[in-house]
Order: sequence, then structure tokens, then C-alpha cells
Amino acid sequence: MMSTRRRIYTMLFLVAVSFVVNGVVAQAATLERVRDEGRFRIGFREDTAPFSFVNANGRPAGYMVELCKQVAARVKSALALAEMTVEYVPVTATNRFEAIREGRIDILCGPTSITLSRRLEVDFSLHTFVDGASVLFRVDGPSSFAELAGQKVAVRGGTTTAQALKNTIAALAIDVDVEAVDSHDTGLARLESGLVAAYFADRTILARLMSTSTKSESLKLSSRFYTHESYALALPRGDTEFRLLVDDTLARLYRDGGITEIFAHSFGGGARPSDALVILYRINALPK
Repeated sequence: MMSTRRRIYTMLFLVAVSFVVNGVVAQAATLERVRDEGRFRIGFREDTAPFSFVNANGRPAGYMVELCKQVAARVKSALALAEMTVEYVPVTATNRFEAIREGRIDILCGPTSITLSRRLEVDFSLHTFVDGASVLFRVDGPSSFAELAGQKVAVRGGTTTAQALKNTIAALAIDVDVEAVDSHDTGLARLESGLVAAYFADRTILARLMSTSTKSESLKLSSRFYTHESYALALPRGDTEFRLLVDDTLARLYRDGGITEIFAHSFGGGARPSDALVILYRINALPK
């Protein structure tokens, strides 16, 4: 007969398998749920302009939000729904992946870097942007990473930039006091007031913060990238049908040039995609 210990291990194994399988089945029903409920839920971050934020009219806006609007329109068309409500659900850097795992949102629209560890939690669409971590200084303060020794710096908590900052400090073996802030606006305010000597974030976000700051003349943006990262839309893990629809939507935008209009609208009429981003669009303009 099977020993008591073996029976326990077998039961635990079966429970674990059941959990995984049921989780995948639950996550694989995005389009079915939207068809049944008539609503599509977009998760977005409120403080990561120009990618996702709340605009002056109190509405979700930004480059990633615009991409998700295209996805929503495609979902409605694919399901032949006469009416479909699009709900915008605010998420944070801390709870955004949890919101997908627990089924509170259908898609995550923000500056989300693809990593292997994150792919254990969620799936990702085709790439949507390339950027990297950089740093914003005060004009009257340090001007290089090495000069930050003994200083206090800030970074948005729960981001890949926070981990990159930690790794760089360790590699340089310098003493830097790192403060995790709960929003980019908070990080900027603390830099402007001199409470920190530098603020670390993705360079596109830093450029936007500097351009909208009332004290922009007192700030300077480093030209250096400390990381190079690819963004994508995060999706429920294991939902192949929904991911294919999202990828098809993005590939079509890249193929027919629709992404150019979205980019100009999100970053300003005079803005142009970087050479790296143009290459990314071309690579991801997959044929039908």
C-alpha cells in the first residue's frame, strides 16, 4: 500500500497541477468574458506620461493607452458586439501584474519592460517601445553618477529602473542613499526642492517631466542610458487567442503606418521615432 508520506506528496502534486491548469483555463477566457459581459477593462498607470496618465480633462491618455484603444476597437469588431463598454482601471507599479493575475484587468497599458521573471506571471504582446533608464539632475548639483557618492537619490519603487539603480550602485561600490517614491511627480518635486540630488527613471519619462516642470531651467537630463529596455502590453498568461488578437492589432498599425499618427499625437507633432524604434516597428510589422 502507498505510504502516508507518499499519499500526502501525491495529493499536494495533484492540487498543484489542478491550480495551474485551472489558472490557465481561467486566464484563457478573456474574449469569452468580454462577449458575455460586454465590457473590456484596460489597466493603466496614472503618472507615467507620455505613456499612460490622466490628462487635464481627467481622462486616461498616452501612447500606450492609445494602443490599447486600438485593441479595444479590434476586440469589439472581432466579437461583433453592437455595444461594448471600455473601463479604465488605475493600477500602480506595485499591483499592476497582480491585477492581471487576479483578473481585475484584461490588458496592462503602460511603460512595462519585458523581463523573463515577469513572464512567469503574465504574457506580453509584440514590442511597443524601446527606452532605458537615465537620470535627471539639478543644474547646481552633481552631474555624473560618480558624483552622487554620499548623496540621496530617488527612484520610482517597483520598477526595473529601481533594480538597475541598485545594480549600478553595487558595481561602482559607492555609498548612495536611495529613496523609493510612489510617483514620478513626487520624484520630480523632491528633486526640484533639493531633497534629493537626482531622480532616476526611463529617459522618455524624465524628458516629459523636465519639459512640463515650472523649474525646467534648474534641471538637466543626462544623455546616458544605464539600461536598454523593450516595452510591451502585458496580458493574462496562457490566453493564446487574446494575445494573437492583440499582436495582430499592433502588427497592422506598424504595417500600415497608423503608429505614426499615434506617436505624433502622444509625443507632440514635431516628435519623431528614434532609429531604434523605427527598426522595432519594422521588425514587428508581421505579415498576415
